Amino acid sequence: MRPTVHDIAERAGVSLATVDRVLNGRPNVRGVTRARVEAAIADLGYVRDVAAANLAKGRVYSFAFILPAGDNPFMRTLEAEVRGIERQVSADRIRVGISVVPPFDAGRLADAIDAAVAAGVSGIAAVAVEDDAVVAAIDRAKAAGIAFVTLVSDIAQSARDHFAGVDNMAAGRTAGSLMARFLGDRPGPVAVLAGSMRLRDHRERLEGFAARLGAGRVLLPVLEGQDDPARAQALVGDILKRTPDLAGLYSLGAGNAGLVRALAEAGGEALVVIAHELTPETRAGLSSGLIAAVLNQDAGHEVRSAVRVLKARADGVPLHAAQERIRIDIFVNDNLPPEAGQSGADVSSVPE
Repeated sequence: MRPTVHDIAERAGVSLATVDRVLNGRPNVRGVTRARVEAAIADLGYVRDVAAANLAKGRVYSFAFILPAGDNPFMRTLEAEVRGIERQVSADRIRVGISVVPPFDAGRLADAIDAAVAAGVSGIAAVAVEDDAVVAAIDRAKAAGIAFVTLVSDIAQSARDHFAGVDNMAAGRTAGSLMARFLGDRPGPVAVLAGSMRLRDHRERLEGFAARLGAGRVLLPVLEGQDDPARAQALVGDILKRTPDLAGLYSLGAGNAGLVRALAEAGGEALVVIAHELTPETRAGLSSGLIAAVLNQDAGHEVRSAVRVLKARADGVPLHAAQERIRIDIFVNDNLPPEAGQSGADVSSVPE
């Protein structure tokens, strides 16, 4: 039989109330008594049933997701996944809320984190903008005992508990290796379209890309499109006009609807283009031959991972690291999965 709290109390020679205080980390227990209870727990091999304890207490977990506003297709997919999981986890006494802030606005993001803390949530997941104000807000949340997960873009120097996203340095290296292979000996410089270099994931992708592209290839100054399709279209159209020998273009952020339009208008089929996230826009680019490859991360996996991590941190139980590792998928025109609603096997799907 599994040991119970009654067994712990008997072994330690204390009351059930004292065992409960030790198990829940509450004060007003003498050090020597706490040590005796903890020794009894270890001797008996007691493993707490956190789910049953929370059910008995009627505990409800409240998780806040803070996402950037705007028409970034990947972020809207991320938001849809959050809304979908909200329905799935309600039976587990988990409540999920969403707030949106202007993209790249560190001040508004910090304010949203502080608002979630003031609302008394159990955990927060946010797409991070690397800024001192955001780091301070995350640290305040952690000081208040609130679990924190960064999504898609990380701030490693903060007190956050976990990052739910791909290894962006590895993603950049993969893009650089693909670009080098596709270009071969073909001469000409390579352009880079980013959203904002204030984002850690964009900087890491660029660093990895440059490392694998090779020293012999000219890498042009980064174009920052702010993940805005119109701005991206203007920037890409301009660089195509000004650089007739352009050999490749790496889009490491969003705004790819504008990228595809600019390529189509300029007849950019000969250009090697690598982008991120499989969206309707990048799918169309792959199908038409305007984009050579797309590196994708699973938004659903990231959201599920964030919820699992927040709950584990709130319960004080360990994570399963392998389950939370977000992989990088590579799509070309030959292995495109069916669109939603179409039949056929999804070659990218594996059990999580």
